[in-house]
Amino acid sequence: MPELPEVETVKRGLQPAMEGFRLIRVEIRRKDLRIPFPLDFQNRLMGRRVLRLWRRAKYIMADLDANETLVIHLGMSGRIRVSAHQKTAGADAGSGKHDHVVLETDAPAHIVFTDHRRFGLMTLVDTGSIESHALFKGLGLEPLSGAFDAAHLKRALKGKKTPIKSALLDQRVIAGLGNIYVCEALWRAGISPRKRAARVPPAKVQLLAHSIQAVLNEAISAGGSTLRDHRRTDGELGYFQKTFAAYDREGGSCMRPDCSGVVRRIVQSGRSTFYCPACQK
Repeated sequence: MPELPEVETVKRGLQPAMEGFRLIRVEIRRKDLRIPFPLDFQNRLMGRRVLRLWRRAKYIMADLDANETLVIHLGMSGRIRVSAHQKTAGADAGSGKHDHVVLETDAPAHIVFTDHRRFGLMTLVDTGSIESHALFKGLGLEPLSGAFDAAHLKRALKGKKTPIKSALLDQRVIAGLGNIYVCEALWRAGISPRKRAARVPPAKVQLLAHSIQAVLNEAISAGGSTLRDHRRTDGELGYFQKTFAAYDREGGSCMRPDCSGVVRRIVQSGRSTFYCPACQK
């Protein structure tokens, strides 16, 4: 599933095509994705101007001039492709059997949402009540916001008896973190994914907060990580996976200069965890 950097990359690719522009064509090819499309979805989008495009956790949010917000989630395999216009879109024109939503704006821009597994979603939410909506209620702080720091992370982890890896994947603790970047951040901070969250020492919490922000920013700069389905809106791959220090490196030598350990894979809560037992304590 695309994580925060991949979603942020897609959002940034959509901004020049959507933000400030009006939706002049809306085509919905089926009745639902993971959930049904809202009632009269197509007509509610037609003619609306996108006032702001932003991200909340792993959701792309488009505030419309009708006091509604278009919410997009890519699910496991969702992709969004943007071209200047349908005539120049070529094979990406939106005619494939998994191309479920086609939008055009007066930028001009041609936007196609493709989802092979249909685990993604598109819905409309009242702009003034987003934080109380079921999709967003209880979500934790954005890790790239100005309010996120070691003090906040320490408070969020207080009393947590779960392993630190599981705690960081809890969207109520931090919004948007996923398996890849938690593994990478824990490696950078030298913290074992098995360590009980509440017992991470303050100095390590400080380092972890910095590592989370650093790895996310670096991944965004690299266009995210392309392991399966992720592509940028222009169709290009992300390339942060070329710099993984822990994730998906089972059996590889630890990349920390003063460590002779080997990356190990374990399973926590049904997910693969990659770490170096020699330097992550």
